[in-house]
Amino acid sequence: MEALDYHAEERRKAEFDVEEMKIVWAGSRQAYEISDRVARLVASDPVFRKDNRTMLSRKDLFKDTLRKAAHAWKRIIELRLSGLFFSCGMFIPAIKGQGNEEQQQKWLPMAYKMQIIGCYAQTELGHGSNVQGLETTATFDPETDEFVIHSPTLTSSKWWPGGLGKVSTHALVYARLITDGQDHGVHGFIVQLRSLDDHLPLPGITVGDIGMKFGSGAYNSMDNGVLRFDHVRIPRDQMLMGVSQVTREGKFMQSDVPRQLVYGTMVYVRQKIVADASCALSRAVCIATRYSVVRRQFGSHNGGPETQVIDYKTQQSRLFPLLASAYAFRFVGEWLKWLYTDVTQRLQANDFSTLPEVHACTAGLKSVTTSATADAIEECRKLCGGHGYLSSSGLPELFAVYVPACTYEGDNVVLLLQVARFLMKTVSQLGSGKKPVGTIAYMGRSEHLLQCRCEVERAEDWLKPKVILEAFEARAARMSVTCANNLNNFPNQEEGFAQLATDLAEAAVAHVQLIIVSKFIEKLQQDIPGKGVKRQLEILFNVYALSLLHKHLGDFVASGCITPKQGVLANEQLRLLYSQVRPNAIALVDAFNYTDHYLGSVLGRYDGNVYPKLYEEAWKDPLNETVVPDGYHEYIRPILKQHIRVARL
Repeated sequence: MEALDYHAEERRKAEFDVEEMKIVWAGSRQAYEISDRVARLVASDPVFRKDNRTMLSRKDLFKDTLRKAAHAWKRIIELRLSGLFFSCGMFIPAIKGQGNEEQQQKWLPMAYKMQIIGCYAQTELGHGSNVQGLETTATFDPETDEFVIHSPTLTSSKWWPGGLGKVSTHALVYARLITDGQDHGVHGFIVQLRSLDDHLPLPGITVGDIGMKFGSGAYNSMDNGVLRFDHVRIPRDQMLMGVSQVTREGKFMQSDVPRQLVYGTMVYVRQKIVADASCALSRAVCIATRYSVVRRQFGSHNGGPETQVIDYKTQQSRLFPLLASAYAFRFVGEWLKWLYTDVTQRLQANDFSTLPEVHACTAGLKSVTTSATADAIEECRKLCGGHGYLSSSGLPELFAVYVPACTYEGDNVVLLLQVARFLMKTVSQLGSGKKPVGTIAYMGRSEHLLQCRCEVERAEDWLKPKVILEAFEARAARMSVTCANNLNNFPNQEEGFAQLATDLAEAAVAHVQLIIVSKFIEKLQQDIPGKGVKRQLEILFNVYALSLLHKHLGDFVASGCITPKQGVLANEQLRLLYSQVRPNAIALVDAFNYTDHYLGSVLGRYDGNVYPKLYEEAWKDPLNETVVPDGYHEYIRPILKQHIRVARL
């Protein structure tokens, strides 16, 4: 019997070629074909079953994760899926970016082949974002030609590294380099933690898991660890020596390779985080969109069907900007891949001119996209009503898995303040003749932007990319210039930064949102094949930009670029855009090409067969293994019998 497709009618409404949009989403036809093949291989393999994750104990969940990882590695080798490999976070990228050629030749092949398993041990119990405050020490002993790695305080314990608690055999440890009593700051060291024979910790090493984290299942499959060193000795050549080194005599030296090369690793990691944001957001949006079509509430007349929830404007105004954001983050993530390649080539050619801008850009995009995604996943849960709270909806676990992204690889507020420092420096140099470039080029036109007035007389004028771009530029420029002027009122700039931190962070957000808008526009300027695909992307762009304008209307009006009346026209146009998204909503989330296995959601099923599956899932819960619950005779029955006696009295 053929399975019913409750979304079939919705799919027939699509005004564009969904298969072509899948390729646009994937980035290329080749990327689409590879990801599609891998996703379907995983979905069809019973080893990768995950519908019971939230019901497993922590130990069973972790063991099940190890089983899946081992099986995945086996399948990667069998199928020769080149380019796929496992590594715990930044271990491999850091060696590639900070190790010298000899170290890369020694360690990378072992890591790629899984002969060793590495983790990135930077964060400590007492220090995270303030890397320069790390307390772990690496003291050089010239008599033995070794470094002595030591944890001098409780707060110097490494805390949080993923893969550290139970799995990793080696760690890239960040510690204070000390030679002849002199502290040279924080450097990286490759340290073996466990025996490659029996996996036991080596002498002087205390290592374990830091315990249960937020959510059922979720990130608890990861063994985030704690690590302490008691005068552990390692060879001198296990200090990463790509940018600095210690000689046999104990002399600290900067290598010929510029220290700025370490930024290549940072850019690589942050572009991956932005790409992950689009994936997590699109998963949540896919679930919420499909369920919003299935769910009906109110609006029934003469015994007819109730109204689909997705047809309510309140639902559209909350859901469709998130759908547009998923596409926006995807495209800015693509651009970040290009930026990583560009900055790597420049660094290798000793061109460091774009580094400040690249650092600010990647820091800001990491912060804005991860914060927006975390909030959006929770919003999607609420858009699914009560059923969104069920584990079987997939949304609680997705939220719990994703929210750490707001903290790791840079706390989001700290990153915004780094962006703000770059913006303030840019403003201070405007009169020097130094021309801003790249994502900050608009600042070179700040005099015009502070005076410009938006050319909007009708609602449809807001559909012009040029009009939208200038409004976002004017807002970003005005907020940065205002902050810079206010900083001048303080006798000490650091005091000013402390007092104006909130304003500075908001200026940074405005700058980053401008970057996302501008990269979406650049995407639209490319040759995009497929019937109606470009038109749908134009609609999504306008929804993304105008929903931000609506959300931050006060900032836009304060910039002087737009009037309150023009803000009203923008909202009017936004409502019309929602009506254009509506018939294409299901097809737009189908373009993500996610299997039901990957989504892990009863509410987000491709076929829309939600209610029978929700009912079926309920009976799988261990509580339903017995009709009378464990504990009835000990606790419930005595209370009931007591009530009977009281009632008889």
